[in-house]
Amino acid sequence: MPTAYRYLHEGLTVLADHAPDLSTALERAAAAGYTHINLDGTVIRTDRVAAPGPNGADLWWSGKHKHHGGNVQDISAPDGWPIWVSPVRPGREHDTTCARTHGLVDALNRLASTLDIPTLTDLGYEYAGDGFRHPVKKPKGSELDDEQQAFNSIIRAVHAVAERANALLKVTFKALRRVSLDPSGITRLARAALVLLQLKHGRTA
Repeated sequence: MPTAYRYLHEGLTVLADHAPDLSTALERAAAAGYTHINLDGTVIRTDRVAAPGPNGADLWWSGKHKHHGGNVQDISAPDGWPIWVSPVRPGREHDTTCARTHGLVDALNRLASTLDIPTLTDLGYEYAGDGFRHPVKKPKGSELDDEQQAFNSIIRAVHAVAERANALLKVTFKALRRVSLDPSGITRLARAALVLLQLKHGRTA
């Protein structure tokens, strides 16, 4: 049994090492002529992990999802096909915080300013920069005007396919639905899953 597990983990490492880095994924998106890309985050459920974070809060506890997990950011094509996944971050971290940690905010703002390829997101990335397109937040104590409501409807409709990236990875690979190993191992699992998915369908962008 130890030998089998060793082979398993060695195989995962080999696959994960073939996952595209951020610059490669963005180069492929640009070469494909995409008008935009999508960015979304998902929290992959884990077993309880005792790891105190700032102010004594549990580092891997996601207050939004009400369970322990690791935050993984993914970039997808306009049709929701996943082209890049990030290293895992603790579940308590906000999507924008994770994106900044991975260098996504700078890279995606640069992509928009130089190649006019914006990134569509949800309101979790509200303050990420001019290269991001997300719904307009309803002002406190007032309503959105007709133009803002129309903009939100369009953005949400176009960006909705970003959920496909997470669904493809989690539905195809049961290992990403709940992780019982060290949460840091989610990085290798997610990258290996991305490579397998892309190999199976012959599509990297």
